[in-house]
Amino acid sequence: MDVRAVVTAFSGAAPLPGLPDAWHWSPAPGIDFAGALSADGKRLLQTSGRDSYDEDLAVATLRFAREHEDQMVARNSFLGALEGFEPPAGRRFDAVVTIAPQVHRFYRAEKPELTEHVRLTYPAYACEFSGEESVDEAVTRYRMLGLTDLDRAPVPFLRMRFANTRTRGRSTNKGRGLTDPQRLLGELRAIEGGAGSFVEFENRHGTVWRVEWHGAWYLAEWTTQNGAPREIGIEELIQFAVARLHE
Repeated sequence: MDVRAVVTAFSGAAPLPGLPDAWHWSPAPGIDFAGALSADGKRLLQTSGRDSYDEDLAVATLRFAREHEDQMVARNSFLGALEGFEPPAGRRFDAVVTIAPQVHRFYRAEKPELTEHVRLTYPAYACEFSGEESVDEAVTRYRMLGLTDLDRAPVPFLRMRFANTRTRGRSTNKGRGLTDPQRLLGELRAIEGGAGSFVEFENRHGTVWRVEWHGAWYLAEWTTQNGAPREIGIEELIQFAVARLHE
């Protein structure tokens, strides 16, 4: 496929200042796309913003993706993130993520022949990716992160399972499942008063902690399931959990 010809034929497509073989187009007010040819010219690396588009950020993101696409894909072919990104001043992103066609399915309705030639590319935060995501987990994370909001805060990678004997709430999956940090913090607070209740959580490095309620909160490192529990106050526990997720 002649990707250049397809992109330059998009309505309103114009060269993206500051980056060769790259273009900007906007199909509707507040929705902006920018795309660049991959280093070999065979794929479209595409980013976008909804009510938050930043041309300098788009250029920096696409340049980084073009230079490091192979490394990102080698990390994870479905959802490949690479640290070391230096965003424009005022931005806190520290990584770029590239998303495979079987995950994003972009253009599947209007230009299905283009989909397999597109890798979505966004500025991101390193704490959001483990590098071990399966295709199903990659789809889930892609939907969770809100990548088109370029003013967003980090949404750290988190797997969790829990059982609360007081509320009768519990995980329904066999193991730890993907969720968002606010759910974790809520469940940590909610086990108070529920004898035998527990919450397990895992960060992007695969490190696991287990919290149990036995008249107080007890925390143990649980990667090997033999950590010694220690009593901990709820505010210290919340701070600990947030810090571990952002590592």
